[in-house]
Amino acid sequence: MICSLSKAHNLKRFGGLFLGLSLLFTVGVFAGEPVQGPVSDYFNVRSFGAAGDGQTDDTAAFQKALDAAAKAGGGVVYAPVGNYFFAGNLNVPNAVTLAGIWQSVPAHNGLRDRGLPKPTDDGTTFLITGGAGSEDGPAFITLNTNSTLKGVVLYYPQQNIDDVPKPYPWAIAMRGKNPAVLAVEMLNPYNGIDATRNERHLIRDVHGQPLRRGILVDSIYDIGRIENVHFNPWWSTKPKLFQWQMENGEAFIFGKSDWQYVYNTFCFGYKVGYKFIQGTRGMCNGNFLGIGADDCHTSLVVEQCAPYGLLITNGEFVSFHGPDPTMIGVEKSNTGSIRFVNCAFWGPCNQIAKIAGAGTVGFSDCTFVQWGGKQGDRPAIQAQSGTVLVRGCEFRQDRPQIQLGEGVERAIITDNLFTGSERIVNRSAGNVQLGFNVSNSN
Repeated sequence: MICSLSKAHNLKRFGGLFLGLSLLFTVGVFAGEPVQGPVSDYFNVRSFGAAGDGQTDDTAAFQKALDAAAKAGGGVVYAPVGNYFFAGNLNVPNAVTLAGIWQSVPAHNGLRDRGLPKPTDDGTTFLITGGAGSEDGPAFITLNTNSTLKGVVLYYPQQNIDDVPKPYPWAIAMRGKNPAVLAVEMLNPYNGIDATRNERHLIRDVHGQPLRRGILVDSIYDIGRIENVHFNPWWSTKPKLFQWQMENGEAFIFGKSDWQYVYNTFCFGYKVGYKFIQGTRGMCNGNFLGIGADDCHTSLVVEQCAPYGLLITNGEFVSFHGPDPTMIGVEKSNTGSIRFVNCAFWGPCNQIAKIAGAGTVGFSDCTFVQWGGKQGDRPAIQAQSGTVLVRGCEFRQDRPQIQLGEGVERAIITDNLFTGSERIVNRSAGNVQLGFNVSNSN
């Protein structure tokens, strides 16, 4: 045992000596070589001449910084606190991030935020003036492959809160592969985000009051994602402007998109909350979870969608203004499939759904709170044609529940709860199955 301890002591002593000599040798070898510092991937726009005083045109300075980052192989172009005035447009090159100070989307003065800062009081604010008077023309900011816009406020100072809004081109255009918009407040753009002709776009934590269009998705062949988007009239509810928005505004528009994912989105005060159209190269299919539309003339309109469909879960829809306030409108042009699961519909609307077209529309485990119009005689769900599924839903008013028109080919109406007596009008000559519906009227 004593011998073993002695050997261990010697090994420890000589091992330490060997390590020390090794380190000394290493230092000696490299001592004469220059130490290379890290390559900068951080570009402050102030270093490129940006003033941020709200008056000097900073377009050229920003573009110079963006191009320098691209030349370096990518990087972050940082805009510190300031009000940056732009008369032109910006192009964010591949692998470049244009970032302001905000790590989470801010809120500024308006309907729900009275007393909070104005958009020019704090943070990184872009004052956009280029392209006024026309929707045509390039977007204010164009994102490209692997480029990102993050942590800024987009504000159009020449819009008048008391008047019909002035047209502008899109605030943001997303192109290439994997463009991203993160933590951005689009306070009052005429058109918000043009998310067309790209792959795998990511739009997350975006708030504001787009006036004509919020987000347009089209010509997408690889999955796009939209998460945590909130459009609300923070900037202006003045009668002339807001009435125009209610009569013309569309918050979310979806054309061709394969496997679109939309999560936790909300809009208030538009003609149409969510609109699905025949795009230039096809139509949309996708997963829509936790979406909401409040005080829209029509919460959701389907002109066309893919046969493999729109999967809408945990939605909340409210309509009570406009010439014919309706929650869901499916047009005669639709041939696709739409499913509403565990959705709630309320507000003194005329109808929950008006359905046409040759497609399939299904409601499962949904709650219908109010409908009927002023006279109270309009059915909650009125189907003119196509295929209809209404299963396991609750109708909470004693008013007509369902009307099936002559053009309905197939329908299953089962396992529903009715307040008052069952009031289903079936004019269909097709195959209709009714059963196991329960009312609280004897």
